[in-house]
Amino acid sequence: MDPAVTLIRTTLNATSLIAPGLAGRAAFRLFRHPVGRGRVRIREREVHRSAVTEELSHHGERVVVYRWGDGTRPVLLLHGWQSRASRFADFVPRLRALGLSPVAYDAPGHGDSGGRTSTVLDHRDIAVRLQERYGDFEALVAHSLGVNAAFLALRGGLRAGRLVALAGVGEVSFMPAAFCARAGLNAVVERRLRWLMNHEMFPGVADVGAYFDAARRPEELGLPILVAHDEDDDVVPLAHAHRLKAAYGDRLDLIVTRGLGHRRILTEPTVVDNAVGFLAAAPPAGGETAQAAGREVGAA
Repeated sequence: MDPAVTLIRTTLNATSLIAPGLAGRAAFRLFRHPVGRGRVRIREREVHRSAVTEELSHHGERVVVYRWGDGTRPVLLLHGWQSRASRFADFVPRLRALGLSPVAYDAPGHGDSGGRTSTVLDHRDIAVRLQERYGDFEALVAHSLGVNAAFLALRGGLRAGRLVALAGVGEVSFMPAAFCARAGLNAVVERRLRWLMNHEMFPGVADVGAYFDAARRPEELGLPILVAHDEDDDVVPLAHAHRLKAAYGDRLDLIVTRGLGHRRILTEPTVVDNAVGFLAAAPPAGGETAQAAGREVGAA
């Protein structure tokens, strides 16, 4: 085990016995801030460098925006926690071949953008700002926490024709428990962390669990959805994908993969092929879809 993780676990668990508030506050700081910034990987560099780089200001922080193409027929790419826009490098040339213009950004506290942290609400607001700049999106392609942000943005005024959701967070209320489980933190720390998330990270939200549940009121969203999730995902359980399938029914096509985990699903050729094929399909009559459900795809 990572010595730093062991030290954090031992220190916070011990502190929680005498000062639970202090231990919870320390865990909250770790929970809120990405540990380092993801760098552009070697295999991503060519695509990353070919982007037109722009900027916008969000709550006083510089947000770096990337665009490939002239901006017509835009497709918005939403990355996850501790990630960055360049992780979609395998998608960009395929989307360009369809005549689409991929648009992505590094969220605050991530990649080359400023700031120290961001929440799902920041992703939502940035997505809506980019719609003001580029117009309605032909599609959204999202990964991990970006999936939750995509659903939230679609309910908050974002307009898109289709959604591809990869290893998506269906609801954020599981995150304190998942964080504490991975760090080995006890129930006292978890309870305090959950309280802080509800009251300080999202102070204006009355019911965090319901508000950030991508499966709530599915009748509000009529666009076709493709979900791909790996059964070996150790970050976001496969159950999140099944909840979405149960909520959206025939409007959602679910692909279950094996052996990819949480991150390799972004680069698996079969997943990329399925996603691009889904986005290339002609819009179905009446906004309905007839996608098959529950297909399984093995890792290459």
